[in-house]
Amino acid sequence: MNLETYYEYCLSKKGVTEHFPFDKDTLVFKVGGKMFALSSLQKWESGEPAVNLKCDPERALELRAQYDSIKPGFHMSKTHWNTVAMHQDVPNSLVKELIDHSYELVFKSLTKKLQNEISELSN
Repeated sequence: MNLETYYEYCLSKKGVTEHFPFDKDTLVFKVGGKMFALSSLQKWESGEPAVNLKCDPERALELRAQYDSIKPGFHMSKTHWNTVAMHQDVPNSLVKELIDHSYELVFKSLTKKLQNEISELSN
């Protein structure tokens, strides 16, 4: 998956906004003001793209055991976040599934009121 596809896929989710809260290099996608994906643009430009995605703890361990390019979240909670090295052994379809999973975990953690507001948005 290239940066443009990753970017467009994340932004295609309901209520998603992009931010650079840490520095001008770290692109963060949020839903309801909470982060569900982040990535270093510099890593993409240097040919070592990776994304941090929230993940159910049990599934996170399973994915790390199955794929060499999925590691505990870099600079994140190792229990709830994975770092996925792109362009390695993880197929694009799984990357999209993991983005969806991360989005859903964060969306479900939002208040019901905020969930309803986001659900009523049109894309």
